[in-house]
Amino acid sequence: MQAKKRYLLVSLGACILLLAYLGGLQIGEFHHQHHHLYKASHGQNQLRQHWPQWINPLNTYLDREEHGEDGHQQQGNLSPRERREVRNNIYKSTKCRMETCFDFSLCQSGFKVYVYPLQKGEKISESYQKILMAIEESRFYTTDPRQACLFVLSIDTLDRDQLSFQYVHSMKTKIQGLPMWNNGKNHLIFNLYSGTWPDYTEELGFDIGQAILAKASIDVDNFRPNFDISIPLFSKDHPQKGGGKGYLTFNNVPPSRKYLLVFKGKRYLTGIGSETRNALYHIHNGEDIILLTTCKHGKDWEKHKDVRCDRDNEEYSKIDYQELLHNSSFCLVPRGRRLGSFRFLEALQAACIPVLLSNGWELPFSEIIDWSKAAIIGDERLLLQIPSITRSVDHDKILALRQQTQFLWDAYFSSVAKIVLTTLEIIQDRISSHISRNKLMWNSLPGGLYILPQFSTSSAEFPFYYSVLGKSPSQEFTAVIQAVTPLQSQSQPIVKLIIAVAKSKYCAQIIVLWNCDKPLPLKNKWPSTAVPITVIEGEKKTMSGRFFPYDVILTDAVLSLDEDTVLSTNEVDFAFFVWHSFPDRIVGYPARSHYWDGSKGRWGYTSKWTNEYSMVLTGAAFYHRYYHYLYTYYLPASLLSMVDQMANCEDILMNFLVSAVTKLPPIKVTQKKQYKETMMQQGSKTSRWADPDHFAQRQACMNSFSSWFGFMPLLHSQMRLDPVLFKDQVSILRKKYRDIEKL
Repeated sequence: MQAKKRYLLVSLGACILLLAYLGGLQIGEFHHQHHHLYKASHGQNQLRQHWPQWINPLNTYLDREEHGEDGHQQQGNLSPRERREVRNNIYKSTKCRMETCFDFSLCQSGFKVYVYPLQKGEKISESYQKILMAIEESRFYTTDPRQACLFVLSIDTLDRDQLSFQYVHSMKTKIQGLPMWNNGKNHLIFNLYSGTWPDYTEELGFDIGQAILAKASIDVDNFRPNFDISIPLFSKDHPQKGGGKGYLTFNNVPPSRKYLLVFKGKRYLTGIGSETRNALYHIHNGEDIILLTTCKHGKDWEKHKDVRCDRDNEEYSKIDYQELLHNSSFCLVPRGRRLGSFRFLEALQAACIPVLLSNGWELPFSEIIDWSKAAIIGDERLLLQIPSITRSVDHDKILALRQQTQFLWDAYFSSVAKIVLTTLEIIQDRISSHISRNKLMWNSLPGGLYILPQFSTSSAEFPFYYSVLGKSPSQEFTAVIQAVTPLQSQSQPIVKLIIAVAKSKYCAQIIVLWNCDKPLPLKNKWPSTAVPITVIEGEKKTMSGRFFPYDVILTDAVLSLDEDTVLSTNEVDFAFFVWHSFPDRIVGYPARSHYWDGSKGRWGYTSKWTNEYSMVLTGAAFYHRYYHYLYTYYLPASLLSMVDQMANCEDILMNFLVSAVTKLPPIKVTQKKQYKETMMQQGSKTSRWADPDHFAQRQACMNSFSSWFGFMPLLHSQMRLDPVLFKDQVSILRKKYRDIEKL
């Protein structure tokens, strides 16, 4: 009896301890979640934008550790020992990090990338050609291996599936023979497909050593954090440059679409990836959840045919995939044979919020992208919960998620060039970690590719984040005047222009860029003004020199002027006032436009007065000083050389650049007929406006620029901003800019 009592007491005590332990875990978990949501909500008040933000992201159900366990499903039914052997064989340097497997001393002269020359008789795939071309056309490329910080193979490593006809044999021998291989140190290897049927492991068929691996469908177990880079799986048809636009427009109301959740794709009857896709019929309802699969793929599908195949195949052919994609709020992205899927990029472009069912997948560019703002990360084991999860998302959150898919698509995924450049920029940020881009820069417009952290480490210094951070640009501007003719008298237009600009209460200083072949005038030749005048003589006297980021320019705003521009002080003040509301745009007076010439199959340039414009020339325009830096260090040397050789088109190139960054047109202020008349009256031989080849050159420039960008960034606008009382029949005393309407 005594023994029974002792046994009952011990059992009761054990139960109490177990309940207390489990209760403590739940309380701790609740406290952690509550704290996380508080921080997210509190931070959101600081970063509220015009569009609603995704403030309570649906986090993945799994912890990192659970991901790792489930991620092994992609390696079939291998035992734990076999999985370890596979992983160790592929990634012998599993502990590689930048500080241990990368030689930073090679990057002391800057971040330059060298591509090995293609060996005689060696063939590469179309996709790998695009990757190499993107590198060679970037500002990082060098033909001198002695200047290189990073090396890229010319041997095609994209498809390492032994059953593929693009599989390159004897890879180990070919790589080991490279002169700078050095066990892969400071090398970057791209890969889209690895492993083969039936296990589809991440076996590449060679030891990557200490090379950085940019790989699609990479498992979190094999991913070396802050060393490897997860890239998206893209098709051979993915565009080299530019890329298609996203399908979301600002007038998409309501934010929800016809369907809630859709998917259309293969159903694997056996093997890896079959579990999830074979279970999709459980949540397909034929109404707002449309999940269509087909068994018809592969040579032996009929051997494994099940009772649902005939019905599935029939339903599969009834609805067009594009119709589903563009009319659904959420798109299911289940794993295939490998973790990644083409459906991922297709969903992003279509503004269809990806619902990811691929346990263990290290998401593309996860190091910089906050995917909780653009996707829902589900769990393959909890498929039945997906309908209720997607139905619980509010309309404002759906709109915010869809908008973020469009930003990410356009910024990082719409072309091979953007995927490659994003990869390189991530590596550059690691090397120069003291000036690396922050999460705000990577996850908001205009995106990390247009943010050069060498300009500033503070987001507040860039024009794109003023409204987000609650900041405003400075209340002063710097006038930069391009001078190409000698200063001979006080009646010349440049003297009158300096006097008018100097009278502006917002003018901090005037800089004259002396690009004239004649010697600099004496100081007493320049007019006496209340603001300081600095004369800078360019060594090469190039047209691009007017956009060089001179250290003397300290104000946010730059007023770019041609020496023969005629502007009054009121015009300067009003344009600056307008620019202050649009600090990321070009704001100014002389407008021009582009058009498509169908008969010649090219872009045309026109100065005719119409109801539309797409450019504001920098002969009289305000913009942010960051664009000087971007123009000089972002654009390739080939475009800048073209501008300098022709002594033309630098203003068009600046318009291309700003519109490409902002996805917005410039802003024209008050009509300026006198400006046009002045330009038409220029008769001196030094005036480029008098050159009969002027317009022919500018049309050639536009087509060269659009070719490099991969698309036409210029956008037409019909907006013009005038003072409110512009030419109104009221007393002149009521008007702030009184002399504008007289011009």
